[in-house]
Amino acid sequence: QEELVDSGGGSVQDGGSLRLSCTASAYAYSSRCIGWFRQAPGKEREGVAVIRTANGNTVFADSIKGRFTVSQDNSDNTLYLEMNSLKPEDTAMYYCAASGGRWFDLGSCGFSLDDYTYWGQGTQVTVSS
Repeated sequence: QEELVDSGGGSVQDGGSLRLSCTASAYAYSSRCIGWFRQAPGKEREGVAVIRTANGNTVFADSIKGRFTVSQDNSDNTLYLEMNSLKPEDTAMYYCAASGGRWFDLGSCGFSLDDYTYWGQGTQVTVSS
């Protein structure tokens, strides 16, 4: 059983919208941190948005602030990334990630890749101009 399964990617025009979904196992969903990363061709993987599950505090990358939002459906362990006003530079493979541990563990959540134990398989987002 996969801990995280990403879905919802696709191809859109500049200015379009997409919603990504991450279905998690109960264990992964209760991690201290859970969120989204992306990797464009030839670039390093970077953080998009992560949630500190204990209090819901969310960290967003500067490049997507005001355009992307993150939400959760706790009834079925699903994390969403709502992406609006998409730009060609948003084109990337998007990955859901979870830190492991427990939601009540101490510590903040950020974009260090080493902090994340579980990764989805990725879902491709392509934005054309």
